[in-house]
Amino acid sequence: MNDVRRVAELIKDRNRVDAALAACIRRPPQLGHLGDWIAAQVFGIALERHGAKSVDGRFADGRTVNIRWYLQRDNLLDLREDGPDRYLVLTGPEVAADVRPMVIDAVYLFDAGKVVAELLARGLRIGVASSVRAHLWDAAEIYPRHNPAFPLTDEQRELLALFSHQP
Repeated sequence: MNDVRRVAELIKDRNRVDAALAACIRRPPQLGHLGDWIAAQVFGIALERHGAKSVDGRFADGRTVNIRWYLQRDNLLDLREDGPDRYLVLTGPEVAADVRPMVIDAVYLFDAGKVVAELLARGLRIGVASSVRAHLWDAAEIYPRHNPAFPLTDEQRELLALFSHQP
């Protein structure tokens, strides 16, 4: 019975935190909505109000983007052939854990057309949990490593570090 009482208390605490998060982001505090909001704040993305299923927003230059937040990097990516121009992926650690904390240890920016073309050339299917080779993840990393193809400002790096697993 003590476990039931403790779980009930923790759920009430979680509900209070979720309500506070919802008040901040003005959306349900689910992982996808939180990731979209964080990415919009850090990268200046204009989120779509009622966008297409594969487009979450647009960068300042007009390129469309689909934003994903995966609590663990396992080299899988949800893709669409008729998708956006870019995939912006926030991830937690690469190492599997029993508890997957909501952290951002790395950020990747994929050119959607290039990733889809590479998978099709290898005869792989495009869809949910598409297997993307590690070298493509490495090439797309924009945080914490510096990537000259998409340099981040010091402020962007500081904001992302707020969500890091590291102290």
